[in-house]
Amino acid sequence: MARQRLGQHFLADLHWREEIARAIRVSPHSTVPLPRDDQHCWIEIGAGHGEMSQHLLATGAPVHAIEIDPKLIAGLRQLAQTFPNLSIVSGDILKADLAAIAAGRRIRIYGNLPYYITSPILHHLFTFANLLDEIHIVIQTEVALRLAAQPGTRDYGYLSVVTQFYTRPELVFEIPRDAFDPPPEVASALVTLRLPGERAKLSLGDPSRFLDFAKLCFSKKRKTLVNNLRTLAKPDRVREALATLGLPPDARAEQLSVSQLAALHASLTRAR
Repeated sequence: MARQRLGQHFLADLHWREEIARAIRVSPHSTVPLPRDDQHCWIEIGAGHGEMSQHLLATGAPVHAIEIDPKLIAGLRQLAQTFPNLSIVSGDILKADLAAIAAGRRIRIYGNLPYYITSPILHHLFTFANLLDEIHIVIQTEVALRLAAQPGTRDYGYLSVVTQFYTRPELVFEIPRDAFDPPPEVASALVTLRLPGERAKLSLGDPSRFLDFAKLCFSKKRKTLVNNLRTLAKPDRVREALATLGLPPDARAEQLSVSQLAALHASLTRAR
C-alpha cells in the first residue's frame, strides 16, 4: 500500500517501465545502450518495490537503492540476495551523502520523486554536481516544464535557472496517470538532466553567491530587476549594468538567460 504522507505512486505499468528503461539507456532494447564500464554507479531515489531497480541492475553497475519507507526495505533486501550489485540505503535522500555512497565512482541517478519535495531533492543533488553525469527523474509535468523553460516564457523562473546552471534539461516524454498505483492527481513526465550545464561556460568564483543573486532577481516575479535588486545596488547602477548588456531598464528576471544573469551579477559585484 502506498503511504500518502510519503507521496508514493508506484510505477506499476510494465510497458512504461520498459519505455523509461529504453530512454535512460539501461534496456537491451535501447537504441544506444550505456557502455559497460567500471567508472559509474547508479543511485536510485525511492526504490519502492524495486519497480525500476532490476532494469538498473541489468547494466552490471553497482546500484545503491535509497528508500525511506521501512516497510519496503525488507523486499528490497530480498532482491539484493539475487543481485550482488544491489545495496540498500535506508534513509532520506535529503540527508544522503552521495559521495560516500558512490565511494569514488561517477554517479548516474534515477528516481520517481515525490511531487511535494522535487525542488529540495534537486537542490540537494546539485550540491554533488561535480560527481554527477546524468539525472533521470519522473516528476510532475508542471515542474518538468519549469526545469526546461526558456527565458521569456511563463514557466521560466528561479528553478529553471538553478537547473540550467548545473544541467542541460530535456523533457523526454509524459507518462499517463494510470501507469501508477495509486494514480497521482497530476500528470507526470520523465526528465533527463545531463551535466554539466551553463556553469561550465561561466567564470564564476563562487556559484552559491551567483545563485543567491539569481534568487534575489526572482524574489518578486512581477517586479523589475531595478526594484528586486535595491538591496544590492542603487537603481541607477542597475539600469547602467542592464544597458551595458543591451537590456532595457525595465527588464525583469524572467527575460534573462542564465548567462545574462551571470553577466549582470559580475557587473554589479565589480561595482561594489
